[in-house]
Amino acid sequence: MHELGTGTTGCNPNRFHGTARNPYNPQHFTGGSSSGSAAAVAAGLCPLAFGSDGSGSVRIPASFCGVVGLKGTFGLISCHGCLPLSYSTVSLGPICTSVTDAAIAYSILAEPDPLYPYGLKQPKPSLSEVLTPDLKGLKLGVNWTFFKACDAEILAVCQKAVEHLQALGASVVDVPLPEMEEVRVAHLICILSEMRDFLQPDFNTHFQQMNLETRLILALASQFTALDYIKANRQRTRSMSFLREIFANVNCILTPATACTAPRIDDSDLLMGNGDLLTTIRAIRYMQLGNFTGIPGLVVPVGYTATGLPISFQVMAKWWDEAVLFRVGLKLEQFRDTTRKPAIYYDVLA
Repeated sequence: MHELGTGTTGCNPNRFHGTARNPYNPQHFTGGSSSGSAAAVAAGLCPLAFGSDGSGSVRIPASFCGVVGLKGTFGLISCHGCLPLSYSTVSLGPICTSVTDAAIAYSILAEPDPLYPYGLKQPKPSLSEVLTPDLKGLKLGVNWTFFKACDAEILAVCQKAVEHLQALGASVVDVPLPEMEEVRVAHLICILSEMRDFLQPDFNTHFQQMNLETRLILALASQFTALDYIKANRQRTRSMSFLREIFANVNCILTPATACTAPRIDDSDLLMGNGDLLTTIRAIRYMQLGNFTGIPGLVVPVGYTATGLPISFQVMAKWWDEAVLFRVGLKLEQFRDTTRKPAIYYDVLA
């Protein structure tokens, strides 16, 4: 995985770990930070793996590796026993080869845990309305300005996926997404401040052993103030209020999963690390809203680039409404007419 969960590529030149490779093209990154989890599922080594998603760390690698990733509602799956890198943005989630597997994992894992206070009041999981012949009655929200802020190949495939959902009876509604730049900055302040706090002992005692990228991120996080953190959480309250208004009118919000496909690995990355800020911004562009406000999101592969890299689509819903994600996700799988076998694949059942 990406060292200490601090990045989105999966690049980890630390001598103790190494960099996971993308099964679709080993010369490209898996995404991160749950890099090996997604690579293992995509390569056929296991049907299900877990990740922790504070800034897309389940959904980004699932997208880059062409598998399904679920970030549940904040508190849905107990984080007890996990490293509490960021207690206000992180949700656990499964990475699977299909939406059905993700729904099964959700139905097993989603329950209150007395040792994890954030999910004690959650409703019981229900999949009763997931298997429907069409999507009639669903309203799908799209902010087209935000939707189109991605690579041209990704946009072309994802627009066709929206048309496919419309053909199944869903209506597409233009929705506002206010203050997304403020969301982007406030989310980074929250997650980095909380990670810096938890990693204080490591920062003090193992700083010289960390990757250069990790040192840079933690040093940056050290510059945030208490006032920054308070203002960021005020923005969280505003953004959650905006979403309540949006979800009063639509069932889901649709976006591409990422604004770029899996980046290519340069030789220098394996020696010094990868600190390409532009790649990070493009990878997390559609992720941050869900982490910042706690709404659930599901990413589903919907196609491939001309060079064979996976392209994925994201569906987000209101808090605790994972069922509608699976309902739409199953239809997105129908849109992807074929699933290409990765270049590296192990059929463990053969």
